[in-house]
Amino acid sequence: MLRQALSTLVVGAILASLGACGTGGNTTGKRLVGISMPQGSSDRWRVDGRSMVEEFEAMGYASDLQYADDNIARQIAQIDNMISGNAEILIIASIDGTKLADVLAKAAAKKIPVIAYDRLIRDSPDVDCYATFDNYMVGVLQASFIEAGLGLSSGQGPFTIELFAGSPDDNNAYVFFDGAMAILQPYIDAHRLVVRSGLTDIDQITTMRWDGDIAEARMASLLATSYRNVRLDAVLAPYDGISRGVISALRFAGYGSPGQPLPIVTGQDAELASVKSIIAGVQSQTVFKDTRLLAKAAAQMSLSVMRGQQPTINDLKSYDNGKKVVPSYLLDPVSVDKTNYRSVLIDSGYYTETQLTT
Repeated sequence: MLRQALSTLVVGAILASLGACGTGGNTTGKRLVGISMPQGSSDRWRVDGRSMVEEFEAMGYASDLQYADDNIARQIAQIDNMISGNAEILIIASIDGTKLADVLAKAAAKKIPVIAYDRLIRDSPDVDCYATFDNYMVGVLQASFIEAGLGLSSGQGPFTIELFAGSPDDNNAYVFFDGAMAILQPYIDAHRLVVRSGLTDIDQITTMRWDGDIAEARMASLLATSYRNVRLDAVLAPYDGISRGVISALRFAGYGSPGQPLPIVTGQDAELASVKSIIAGVQSQTVFKDTRLLAKAAAQMSLSVMRGQQPTINDLKSYDNGKKVVPSYLLDPVSVDKTNYRSVLIDSGYYTETQLTT
């Protein structure tokens, strides 16, 4: 819902910036929605794309869903083709949120609205809305799990920890990290959490393209240089693919035995492999972002925009993309571990019992 503080003036400005779209032609005879996803190799983006197509089909719209395989030039070309193909609106989860200004200017010239999906598109005035989760809270949930698991709030410590962050070209990586450090930094300052590598600045710990192999190599290096005779107690990992890479390096170094249990390892996206790992007692936690709800929110937002109506917005201050504060709709993430995966993931129908046990 819109916040009560949303003024008539702001609403008017949003509506003026969005405008109504003309009807474009396509081979189905239906109004066309362009959906650009960064890649289709992970569970996360496949589910997002499929969910949005289903939502738009149910509304009577055609969809042009494209995956860019983490290739920036390919994503730009795909968006350009959607613009040429008479898409009435673009929903974009960017690979690099700083590289789309030129192609979005083309969309603006044709009065095609743009919705940033999950990842903020930066440095462009031509982003009309943003549909995402409360990304700051994602980091808070990850760090709070570490805080509780180590007993930091009850005075336990000191413990060792290493920090991983997401891709430096994804705005979300910085928001996740800020949320996590709001919890962890006081313990680091008090020396109750010790980062033996000394790497605590986000620019030192990013993981390009959220790549698990890069994370695995970095974790192996940290273990060899900073933890040769010292136990590692926790790892802040921002995404399940990174988590799995970290765990692979830990196991290779001898963690995961009764005498050397794995450290706490967080994650995000509740990917199937990581949920199975949590059930098996390997990965400790993930953050579930129900992308079915995000797809529905983006579809409803798009429908409002195409009708020239007011979209549902609940945040008007958090996401400044360098050119404007982008009106946003934020959904709530949920922390998942071995104690609640069933109620959160199975009871909601996101996964079946069979998927998680086979």
